[in-house]
Amino acid sequence: MLKYAATVESESEHPISQGIVKSSSDKYDLKEFNSIPGRGVEGKVNGKEAKIVSPGYLEEIKIEIQQKEKIEKLSGQGKTVIFLLIDNKLTGVIALADIIREESKEAIEELKEIGIKSMMLTGDNKQVAKWVADELGLDDYFSEVLPDKKAEKVKEVQNRGMIVAMTGDGVNDAPALAQADVGIAIGAGTDVAVESADIILVKNNPKDVVSLIKFSRATYKKMIQNLIWATGYNIIAIPLAAGVLYSAGIVLSPALGAVLMSASTVIVAINAKLLKYSLED
Repeated sequence: MLKYAATVESESEHPISQGIVKSSSDKYDLKEFNSIPGRGVEGKVNGKEAKIVSPGYLEEIKIEIQQKEKIEKLSGQGKTVIFLLIDNKLTGVIALADIIREESKEAIEELKEIGIKSMMLTGDNKQVAKWVADELGLDDYFSEVLPDKKAEKVKEVQNRGMIVAMTGDGVNDAPALAQADVGIAIGAGTDVAVESADIILVKNNPKDVVSLIKFSRATYKKMIQNLIWATGYNIIAIPLAAGVLYSAGIVLSPALGAVLMSASTVIVAINAKLLKYSLED
């Protein structure tokens, strides 16, 4: 059963697919591979029509799931349950557990510290989504979201008056990345996701998103500081150079004005250079 499943999933780019493929050391020849958007994958294996599908697909084609209690128990444990169909007959069930990376928890905690709300969009069922959300401490989650509905969910959050940054790596994430105010793609993701994003992360590390936000905030802060300095300098120096206080005996010579202008430029450059050290802190 696992060999059939690994064969069908071998052409898929979904993270779940890669887990199944790695669990089998041998595979059959696969023909006529096709992706069923939001539902699974299918293909010809040994002359038979094999499919790896979600519970929602079984409901659509009216296939009754046996031993529902066991399936629900697996889902309640935070496992993603998928089904193997061979010639449209339910042949097997595969349960996959999401492993929560420690850096993911740390990233969510750091985002909360800087006032950023974290939400999750997933095609998994509600039990799995809730388990992951609780483990990570997410502020909200959307479960059982079909690929073509992800962009709508992003728009829904935007309609709440929030600025949305979306992070994704798959083909299914591309429309949502384009809809978000800021699209962030994982460098190891699909070409479509990378092309749709505004920012590409080289490493597959969620903490890089936190670093990105901190860097952008620090950069904006430096811009405001330099703008205030340059504006304040010109408001004072230009009138002096024009002789506004000549009657009071205060005159700014052209030579001194040139020196002060250069000094202003140096101060702005030094302040910008300090951005590196503020980020290290």
